[in-house]
Amino acid sequence: MAQTFGCTRFVYNRFLTERTKAFKDGQRMNYNQSSAALTKLKQLPEYVWLNQVSSVPVQQSLRHLQTAFKNFFNKQTRYPTFKKKSGNQSAEYTSSGFKFEIGNQRLLIAKMGRFKVKFSRHVSVMPTTVTILQRPSGKYFVSFVVDVVPAPTPETGTNVGIDFGINRLATLSTGERVANPKYLNKYQRKMARIQKNLARKKKGSGRYIRCRKKLAIMHEKIANSRKDVLNKLAWNLVNRFDTICVEDLNLRGMVKNHHLARSLSDASIGAAIRTIETKAKMHGKEVVKVDRWFPSSKMCCVCGSVQESMPLSVRKWTCKCGAIHDRDECAAINILAVGQTVSGCGDDVSLS
Repeated sequence: MAQTFGCTRFVYNRFLTERTKAFKDGQRMNYNQSSAALTKLKQLPEYVWLNQVSSVPVQQSLRHLQTAFKNFFNKQTRYPTFKKKSGNQSAEYTSSGFKFEIGNQRLLIAKMGRFKVKFSRHVSVMPTTVTILQRPSGKYFVSFVVDVVPAPTPETGTNVGIDFGINRLATLSTGERVANPKYLNKYQRKMARIQKNLARKKKGSGRYIRCRKKLAIMHEKIANSRKDVLNKLAWNLVNRFDTICVEDLNLRGMVKNHHLARSLSDASIGAAIRTIETKAKMHGKEVVKVDRWFPSSKMCCVCGSVQESMPLSVRKWTCKCGAIHDRDECAAINILAVGQTVSGCGDDVSLS
């Protein structure tokens, strides 16, 4: 497995270098040219070790590189970066590189044989792709890509508006409040101690590798805890509401504020919205995004008047009409009203 990871990483990094060089010379090196160059590379005596592993994951690494460049030219991501031996490792196999027996749940990989897998759920459909993953924590995972039709979720006839924040992860227009667990803040002191110990170790030594693995386990624990909270929140919302209205936040610009960057990253608002969108699409529900410039926090949800200014320190405020508002709850109600108007669901609401 380590040899397979090394070969895929080597091919990805080598052709990233060659394509970057060609790009600087004013030329384009596409996937077909990279594939032809890889075939010639395998024939050279000094690179014969590339033939000792399955050709499928090595070829797939070129496709992943092609996707990375495509996303870059479409201005969706930054320029592709090199893969590191200390980072996440992966080897992707298409149907020609593995065999899976549905009856006894047996997985066989080309040139590696049978894999002993502890399945998290029964795989009842033949996978189209199998990916072997190794995390920096040292744990191994197998990911299956299968074509399934999600069970339809019954319509409830209710809609909801959500205002995301830092002190509270989410405030619903129904008045419900979802607490922000702040996992990074919870483990910050422990992680700082491990990082201090890591800085004192000689790079590349056995103690350095063990300490780095301990730090990676902490990061994985935080990431898994966040993911668990977000998935439960998204599943709860999709089950209860037909239309979910959220604000189209400029999160990339918000994290540039060094006073809020760590707290915003810890809250994972962007990941929460993406998770809700994914589950809603799977189960036939709708997610409506309200324009980021809409003054949801400054507008009274009773009379529709807009306050001139409202700093983040103000959590409760009183409108000139006499209504007393919780900042986040009022924003969630306004987001729902505008979202229903945009999507055409529910009653038309006009806030003046």
